[in-house]
Amino acid sequence: MDGIDAEAAMITIGEVHTNLLQHSTALAQEQSSEVLSLVEGEAVLTSRRPSLYAVSPDVRTGVDCWLPSAKRRQLRGVGAVVTRAIITGGRIVQASSVIQVVAGARRQPWSHYLAHPGVLETVGKLNSADLTAGFLHGNEADVLNLEAITGRVLDGVQMSDLLDRRPPLRAARTRLRWTAQVGQQPDREVSAVVTVDSPTLRTVELVLAPQDLPAAVAGLCEDLALHDWLLTMLSSLVEAAVTRSSSGQEHVERLRPVLEHLLHLWLPGARVNPRLRPIWDRLEQVPGFSRQWHSSVNWIRDQISVGNMALLRDLAGRMSVDQPCPR
Repeated sequence: MDGIDAEAAMITIGEVHTNLLQHSTALAQEQSSEVLSLVEGEAVLTSRRPSLYAVSPDVRTGVDCWLPSAKRRQLRGVGAVVTRAIITGGRIVQASSVIQVVAGARRQPWSHYLAHPGVLETVGKLNSADLTAGFLHGNEADVLNLEAITGRVLDGVQMSDLLDRRPPLRAARTRLRWTAQVGQQPDREVSAVVTVDSPTLRTVELVLAPQDLPAAVAGLCEDLALHDWLLTMLSSLVEAAVTRSSSGQEHVERLRPVLEHLLHLWLPGARVNPRLRPIWDRLEQVPGFSRQWHSSVNWIRDQISVGNMALLRDLAGRMSVDQPCPR
């Protein structure tokens, strides 16, 4: 591309939205494929190992807008954002948008941008650090809005006529916003800074090597978002359980769906490119995603066991009262 600064070209940004699929049961793989048929004539990709997994064709959204800027600079960007929807285990749905930002020289015809989906060219000088800070921490409505693009695709999946909109439990949608800055050293160690910005928003700042392709980085962030959603949902249920006064049986019924529908989907790093797995390894050390997950799961199992024992005692007590007295 004419006029592209190689040093400034290496930045990719993306956003992932994650939620429980609005359906009473897990979808079979064939049903997931039908729900994810978002682009006519293009196939849905599926996998059955290590769990059911289906990915929609890419949905392309053309944009011509100002770019995020921490310094409130006006830098125009033109290109086509690529978004895909994912269903994992027939239960969890995600929408994931990604675009690589490169420094361009001048405005090109639309045919040029549509021929390079997933690439956004600036019309002016690109400052990667300024763009990264503006995208991760800015809230301006009149700049590139991946939240709206991503949310629209996820809403479209959730509105499918194949879904009955009777999920087994209630869970909030979470967002993971990420940037990947690429260094020039091929052997550079990958790194990630994960920040909890709000109960439903996470930001991730990645530094990678040149050979780490945007698709692999997007896959890593989708996996992070999936497991963060699982952990967030589980933590909120545990918090609600310990702070509400309710009967033992109500307690058990509120917690049971987690074990029945979601427990088997905790598989961190299973679909992540091997070069990027060290990021997961570090997250397993601090803050310790799997430790938190297994601790919460064990607590829920204990609560259900205690609730079941109490229920059995109540039943035994009622049966003994109902027995006729011997003559």
